[in-house]
Amino acid sequence: MKTLVLCCALFVVALAAPQEQKYTTKYDNIDIDEILRSDRLFNNYFRCLMDKGRCTPDGSELKRILPDALESGCAKCSDAQRRGSERVLRFVIEKKPEQWKELQAKYDPNNVYVTKYREQARSMGVNI
Repeated sequence: MKTLVLCCALFVVALAAPQEQKYTTKYDNIDIDEILRSDRLFNNYFRCLMDKGRCTPDGSELKRILPDALESGCAKCSDAQRRGSERVLRFVIEKKPEQWKELQAKYDPNNVYVTKYREQARSMGVNI
């Protein structure tokens, strides 16, 4: 009887425990390739992230979650967000090195994340 009560209590606790929240998927269908092909669109997002310009709603969301995503290894990201992040990072590192340096200086001034993700990036063929 005690075992049954304990099992029931654990079950109730498990149900009541908050599930790990994911980032909103509301912006998952944004055409990332269009943004990367357009200097105007890319620069708008870049200025948003650097606090040098206005942000669209999706840019504001990106700016809000970026520190947490870096810290957690994108643990709350959807598959689409993870794939998009990899494409954007590859693009910025390879095609926009000056902007990469600025982003790195703002979001990773002590190279914590570069060090943390260096092997993962290398396995994807990206040298950071």
